[in-house]
Formats: sequence, structure tokens, C-alpha cells
Amino acid sequence: MNINLDNLRNKNFAIYGLGITGRSVINFFRKNNFKNYIIWDDDIKVLKSNLGRDYNYAKKRFLQFINFVDYIILSPGINIHNTKLKNLLLKNKKKIITDLDLFYLINPNTKSIVVTGTNGKSTTCKLIEHILKKNKINVFLGGNIGSPILKINLKKNSLALIEASSFQLAYSKFIKPNYALILNITNDHLDWHSSINNYIKSKFKIFSLQNKNDFAFLNSRKLLKKFKKEKYKSKIKFIDTKKYKKIKNKIKNNYLNLKVNEENMSFAYALSKIFKIKESSFIKSLKTFKGLEHRHEIFYKKNNKIFINDSKATSFTASKYALENNENILWIVGGFPKIGDKILIQNLKKNIIKAYIIGNHLGFFKKFLKNKIYFKICKTLEAAVASIFSDMKNFHNEKTTILLSPSSASYDQFKNFNERGNKFKKLVRIYAKKNF
Repeated sequence: MNINLDNLRNKNFAIYGLGITGRSVINFFRKNNFKNYIIWDDDIKVLKSNLGRDYNYAKKRFLQFINFVDYIILSPGINIHNTKLKNLLLKNKKKIITDLDLFYLINPNTKSIVVTGTNGKSTTCKLIEHILKKNKINVFLGGNIGSPILKINLKKNSLALIEASSFQLAYSKFIKPNYALILNITNDHLDWHSSINNYIKSKFKIFSLQNKNDFAFLNSRKLLKKFKKEKYKSKIKFIDTKKYKKIKNKIKNNYLNLKVNEENMSFAYALSKIFKIKESSFIKSLKTFKGLEHRHEIFYKKNNKIFINDSKATSFTASKYALENNENILWIVGGFPKIGDKILIQNLKKNIIKAYIIGNHLGFFKKFLKNKIYFKICKTLEAAVASIFSDMKNFHNEKTTILLSPSSASYDQFKNFNERGNKFKKLVRIYAKKNF
């Protein structure tokens, strides 16, 4: 669909959800002189803070006009089946789009890369951004990482790099990347999507509008089979990690040489080939790459003790990488487990000295760890760190890894994984000052 900015100004919009994304849409509308839009949020405090004295009038106006808008821009994370205005949204489901759709409607000729998958999206996006910039390609990163996509200031002939979550993709209708990457798919957010099939379906939205000149990147035979069955039009680039492994030893970056990054690096390497980046330039550009916070982040070392913040590991699949790549681990685990997840440590227990269970779902983790490894019920992150520093006195100069890799979501005790990771780092530094 080819709709320019002037066409869209004449359309009527409803903005549902006033978080970071919803506010970015409002700011975009104000900046570009859009007049015809109504707003709503299920949180009355949030709604009032955005409307002020006009709250009652705006509420009445929203309910009166939502059936007559052209598009409803839904913020990511909102499930229409769990909203206060569920019936209205279901009635108007065909009108629902996302901020990603709005971006593509306004910028139909902008070249773009979209990265999605269960694990590794953010790291892969930052890798790609770093490689392209080092090779003089004008790229702007946004979406589920950093700034909402409508906040990035694209320049002429620049490239948009978008991290897309399954929440964003579930209701997207106009997303059309030139380069579409699915890194991996494991059970995640099934409470939101209802089934693994719905979850996979949302991820595959990135291929649906591609044409024969576009590229689809996959590394799973199962997903490749589905791609072919759906008869998508784009060119397939099947990712073989063996090709990347041939140059792995040439990359002088300890973080990137961890096994956890092999998949991310394989996709970045394959994409670099499409962009005709020389292998030598690819290798050189990665010397200065630094990992992201909360993703296997080695933030403190002292007396043969290595402290790793892996708070972004919100499923056991995500934690497996850290558990595989380290030894003598004192492991902090626990939080809000995801539906369908299992903590299967049989092949990893040799790497784990002891686990410290935190969160409000202690029984779930205790069930999987019982009779397999030593563990302690700590409930809070503070108690876990205190217990670890007490236990470390028994290890003296032995090399030990202290790992926060919770294998679960954070929102039983924290706002998000960032808050959880930052709290861990702060506690470690406090205790280290007293004990080292």
C-alpha cells in the first residue's frame, strides 16, 4: 500500500495505550500536523495525566468515535482480549495497526532490516548496527530496542534497522522489510499468544509482504519448511553457523567469541555478505563492539570471582547459554516463570555448584532442581547476594562464577529485567566493598 503523509493526515485515528510507544505516536502526530485522533489508556491515572481537565470529554469522545476511525494504533503488549474496551476492539479488529505499520505507510521507499526471534534480538540488532556503521552505511536503529520507530530521524538514503517483538507483530498489517531475520523460536509469551502456533504466526508476519527482490534469513529446517509451505516470495538465506565458525578465531573480541553469540554472529555475518562487506572489514569492525547490559554482562571481577548479570534471560532456553559457557557457578534463578517453560539442568549440573532461588514462585523452581543440585530458598535478590558472599568464603582462590540468570520474567518483584539487573549489580558492589 502506497500512502503518503498527506493522505494519512486526512485519516481518523485512535491511539490505544499511552506508554512509550503511544506517546511517540502522539508526538509524531503533533509534529506532522495530524488533527484527527482520539486517545485511550486502560489505566485511568495515565489517561488523566495525558488529558488533564479534558478527561471526561475525551473519554466520551473516544467511546463515541472509535467505531468511525480508519485506524486504531495499538501499543505493543496490549492484548485486545484483556482490555477494558475488549468488545469495541474486537468489533474493529480489522482497523488495528501498530506504530511499525505507520512507519511503513509513511516511508514506503525506505530500505529496512527487521530482526525478530525469541532470544538474541537486541544483541543481533546492535551487532548489525555496529558493523554497518563501521562500514560507512547510514543506519538508524529503533523499534523494540532504544527509541520507538517513529522517533528515529531518518535521513535521505538511510537504512532503518528495526527490532520487532511478537507483541508488535501480532497486530501488524503493513510491515515490509527488505531484509527479514528470524533468529530462533522457542516457547515464549504463550500466556499472551494462547498457543505456539499463534506465536510463530506473529513472527512470520515479517515475510508476508516481501517480494522477490527481498531476503528472508532463517536457520531452522522446521521454520524453512513452514516458509516454503506459505509460498512467500522473498529469497531465502539459510544460515549455517559452520560458515561463521570458520572465521570465529580471527575475531579478537572475548564477548563475541562466547558460544552464546554464535547464532547472533552467524546472522550478522550472512547479512554482511548481502551488503558486500569484505570479510576483513567485518572482522575489523567487531574489535570495538561491546555487549549489551543485562545480557551475559561481565561487570565485576575480583580474586578469581567473575560476576555476570544475565537478567535478560527470561526463559530457561536463554539461561542455558550462560550455564553452558561457565563453570563453578553460583546461580541466582527465579521470578515469574513463563507458561510451558521447564528448568532442565540434567546436562548442565556439572557446571553448577549451588542455586539460589528468588521470587514469588519458589515451588516451580524447587520442583525442577530438587535432587539434582544444591539449592537454597532465598526469596529476595538481596538475600541471595548476601548468601553467596557468605558461601564464597569456602572457595578461597578457586575460580567461581556468580551468575544472575533468572530463567523467568521479572515482574513478580521488579518492574522489568533492567531494574532486576541493576539491583544485582548495585548489591554486588556493596557486598564486594565489604568483603574483598
